Amino acid sequence: MSIKVGIVGYGNLGRGIECSINQNDDMELVAVFTRRNPSTVKILHRSVPVYHIDDILNFKDKVDLLILCGGSATDLPVQTPELAKNFTVIDSFDTHAKIPEHFEKVDAAAKEGGNVAVISCGWDPGMFSLNRLYASAVLPCGKDYTFWGKGVSQGHSDAIRRIDGVLDAKQYTIPVEEALDAVRSGEAPEFTTRQKHIRECFVVAEEDADKARIENEIKTMPNYFADYDTIVHFISLEELRANHGGIPHGGFVIRSGKTGWENENTHVIEYSLKLDSNPEFTSSVIVAYARAAYKMKKEGAVGCKTVFDIPPAYLSPKSPEELRKEML
Repeated sequence: MSIKVGIVGYGNLGRGIECSINQNDDMELVAVFTRRNPSTVKILHRSVPVYHIDDILNFKDKVDLLILCGGSATDLPVQTPELAKNFTVIDSFDTHAKIPEHFEKVDAAAKEGGNVAVISCGWDPGMFSLNRLYASAVLPCGKDYTFWGKGVSQGHSDAIRRIDGVLDAKQYTIPVEEALDAVRSGEAPEFTTRQKHIRECFVVAEEDADKARIENEIKTMPNYFADYDTIVHFISLEELRANHGGIPHGGFVIRSGKTGWENENTHVIEYSLKLDSNPEFTSSVIVAYARAAYKMKKEGAVGCKTVFDIPPAYLSPKSPEELRKEML
């Protein structure tokens, strides 16, 4: 029997969710919900209808769960608790510092409605979070390091596009190789923000724009670029589209730790991702956790969950017997 899924929001992430559902035989896309005019939203499944989000409560008995594809800044803080009162939901809320606050609101709403809500699914938070937990549990005497990139930061790219005189932009986060090498050697170094990552920007400016001003605004922008070594390239729109049209990303979670009576032995655990498409990989993680949420709801679970609360076996369509035979 297929798990009946609704998608809320249809941008890069929503399209990725649709593709991932298509790869999972135990799932079925029932509907897409949007704040736009539904007639203007063209999805890949031509037979699946698109509805306005105002109609979503009509589907309480028609979908098993909703996957929420809005942004973490303004969409998910409102949508996830609101919809968790009536549906099992999964989101990709990724503002790390606000996850505890988001959890509390969603947990209360999900318990009120008797539903399961899984938040902050993806690769960071998500897969990277799990690897930090596993590594720190295995090597309690040690230090964690997380590096992002090389990849496109969509939030930083958007911040550049908001500068007066900028037509379009892409920003890449790049790990500093010397820092990576030092961690991999087991040295357990201390780093400043600037020592771990470089930010490289490709900017399309308006014809008469003051490029020196734009570059200065980028490099001095607090919370985004001011604490990093930042490189700015001004290029044409054609070059941006030709050479920077994708959304690749990736990164590394590394823990360097010691064992032995006198901590005489060094160990390094490393988990890495190299992604052609950030939203499509994130979507694949979310869909696996949607399966887990469905299983937990069937077993009578309620409330908000994170990747830390979900047994790994619940992510797989395989039975426990198959998993023990094939993967253990």
